[in-house]
Amino acid sequence: MARLGLRRFLPPMLLLVLFVAVEAAGKGDGGLRFRRENGTFKVLQVADMHYADGRSTQCRDVLPAQRPACSDLNTTAFLYRLLRAEDPDLVVFTGDNIFGEDSTDAAKSMDAAIAPAIAMKLPWAAVLGNHDQEGTLSREGVMRHLVGMKNTLARFNPQGVEIDGYGNYNLEVAGVKGTLLANKSVLNLYFLDSGDYSTVPSIHGYGWIKASQEAWFKQTSSSLQQNYTGGQPRQKEPAPGLAYFHIPLPEFNNFTASNFTGVKQENGISSALINSGFFNTMVEAGDVKAAFVGHDHLNDFCGKLAGIQLCYAGGFGYHAYGMAGWSRRARVVSVQLEKAASGEWQGVKSINTWKRLDDQHLTTIDSEVLWNRSSNS
Repeated sequence: MARLGLRRFLPPMLLLVLFVAVEAAGKGDGGLRFRRENGTFKVLQVADMHYADGRSTQCRDVLPAQRPACSDLNTTAFLYRLLRAEDPDLVVFTGDNIFGEDSTDAAKSMDAAIAPAIAMKLPWAAVLGNHDQEGTLSREGVMRHLVGMKNTLARFNPQGVEIDGYGNYNLEVAGVKGTLLANKSVLNLYFLDSGDYSTVPSIHGYGWIKASQEAWFKQTSSSLQQNYTGGQPRQKEPAPGLAYFHIPLPEFNNFTASNFTGVKQENGISSALINSGFFNTMVEAGDVKAAFVGHDHLNDFCGKLAGIQLCYAGGFGYHAYGMAGWSRRARVVSVQLEKAASGEWQGVKSINTWKRLDDQHLTTIDSEVLWNRSSNS
């Protein structure tokens, strides 16, 4: 949730040292792989569910006619509808999964929030927002609970690395089984903890991605690129990457209605007050083609800056602030492989996206191509 109230800030954290060793998630980790029948891999992004106590938790910012029967269960119903309609290969929950302050039991709330993905036996991953830890579990405790749940691919943190935050990890998506790229990661997914609130007394507002996290990302990206272009069969270009975290970067401020797809309805972008440089780090790494966030529920746009698409998902949950009459929504990303003349699936050809609305027809809006190999060669 992006509306910031008065808070007390903790003393500055001790600087953490990043070790050179980096353990990236191995190929096939969680069985993530492109589909043979159509050469696609689909990710459903769910942002800002703000789940609390289920039926007893009322909705916010809905039409008067919706209020009497509206609760967290509307969020659950929306998620079930989406999972059945889109049949994603991975579900990514990008923070503020629960609204800790209104939750009686944070662990039970998280179980209920994620339950549809687990019930449908879908692999899922998650990062933390700025409200997940405001209940009965600490920020560390929330992440430890997430990584212990069924079907989760979320990781607490990379092994062998001292790093800020909780829930910094990467996942690899292997090529189609039986092809030359079956044992290579042809799509890399990065997940980062963008923090909650500043721990520096002189800097108010939200948290940010720290230097130790950027160092881990750079080392991981470099290693993945070397493996893809250097190992057999060698590839000419690095595999594309997607990044997921909760709080938007300051660079999300660089767009106007003339250069993005979607809507920008918030009063400003609720990023940290300082720019830690993570956007530049992604640009320099060269493999990330798009970054996806939540936090600002009334923004759902994608805009391209320095070769990277910066995308909001739009608010999903009914206990989260929204706007009456403006449908809750989620973002879908579909990655398509190239097909050789021989019929064999190769590397990634394009990255496409659209949004789904929680209306009568689960309306699809704002379909667009985020990245295309031929136009970026």
